[in-house]
Amino acid sequence: MSDRHDQHVEASSSRSAIRVAIFVLVTAGLISIAAMVWLWPSKAMDRPDPGGQPIVVTGTITAVIPEPCPEGPGPDSPDAPPQPDGGQKRQCGTVRVMLSSGAERGQQIETDIPTGPGAPTVRVGDAVKLIYTPDAVGGTPYQIQDHQRDLPLWLLGGLFAVAVIAFGRWRGVTSLIGLAVTFAVLLLFIVPAILEGQQPLIVAIVGSAVIMLTVLYLTHGLSISTSVAVVGTLASLVLTGLMAALATSATRLTGVASEETAYLNVVYGQVDMRGLLLAGILIGCLGVLDDVTVTQAATVTELARANPNYGVWQLYEAATRVGRSHIASVVNTIVLAYAGASLPLLVLIAAGNQPLGQTLTNPLIAQEIVRAVVGTLGLVAAVPVTTMLAALTARPLAEPYGDDTDPERKHPDSTPGEYGSDTNGAEPVPATGVRDTGNFPTLTQRFPRSEARGRTTWPNQ
Repeated sequence: MSDRHDQHVEASSSRSAIRVAIFVLVTAGLISIAAMVWLWPSKAMDRPDPGGQPIVVTGTITAVIPEPCPEGPGPDSPDAPPQPDGGQKRQCGTVRVMLSSGAERGQQIETDIPTGPGAPTVRVGDAVKLIYTPDAVGGTPYQIQDHQRDLPLWLLGGLFAVAVIAFGRWRGVTSLIGLAVTFAVLLLFIVPAILEGQQPLIVAIVGSAVIMLTVLYLTHGLSISTSVAVVGTLASLVLTGLMAALATSATRLTGVASEETAYLNVVYGQVDMRGLLLAGILIGCLGVLDDVTVTQAATVTELARANPNYGVWQLYEAATRVGRSHIASVVNTIVLAYAGASLPLLVLIAAGNQPLGQTLTNPLIAQEIVRAVVGTLGLVAAVPVTTMLAALTARPLAEPYGDDTDPERKHPDSTPGEYGSDTNGAEPVPATGVRDTGNFPTLTQRFPRSEARGRTTWPNQ
């Protein structure tokens, strides 16, 4: 009687948890949609006057004519060209380019071989982009800017799509659709709303909620497990935003730490740069957060199906052990991702032989440290929150034939006493729903479970 009473209590708690989760999801969805409509950019973005911005045209290299470089200043002069041992070999001469766009399309023009730090190396047959300045004083109005990368990027994108669909099949298709939704929200809502002067943190939270609610259901389907992952992600996202606000305030970060952010602050003075930093932290954490929450929700669901005798606390403990291993690897992933993105800056700072304390407190480095620490804290918080929600809602899935009070969900082959309460003369089936296999003992028969805590007793133990 005590065991049945506990099962009824757990089933009732599970149904209550499901109702609460559905209420939270519906409320969050309605609030997100209403907030998105309210914050939606109402006018076109005000762009600064380009002020005679040069025209970009395309073409193909038809000939490269190298020439000896003229004698310049000595190697010790500040005006000296880069030396070969510095990683940049000076090239002189001209190239002929057949234009494929612009006012002079189809004509062949001559221009100088590009030189300087980061200049592209050109060969015959290369597709290049050129800057056309019709009002240029002296010299050719065409200058090679860069290589055309349209075709390689399209090929990489196609290879990516084929690999995802080949492995994920229909779920791979839905994940690509979810990726398209993510880019649409970023480019059509988040970025224009921030440029219009809306609070970046609020915009990021609303946009992230819309992305999460759409993409997770689109990718993983409508299920209790997905709903639990959505609620866990939403709760962790709010906690991450609060921690990011506290961290940036404590470290006195302004969000202006690089040439790009300084330019943005000057040209678009209505943008809150500190809020933009917070929005970047939040959006950067979203992709890893939903990975953790979906994994935890799925883990609890599979554990409940594999062992229906597990209670809420046993499911929580077992899934939390999986979550600890996941977090241990994800933390390293986050740190390496931020370190890889900032590698040129790290090399530059290391070359300056600055003290470690001064290096770490550099605004650019401090921003990356805050990103990594806050993101990790958000992930750590996501594991217990999502795991407990999943454990509370997974109990109905762990009951293979329903409770004893539901006659429609009883197993038809159950017998009174140890095997149930009904019989129709068929072979008795244990309460776990595992049929007797004859001469071969079942896993439950070989390894009986302890009645004290529901643990499996292994031989020689």
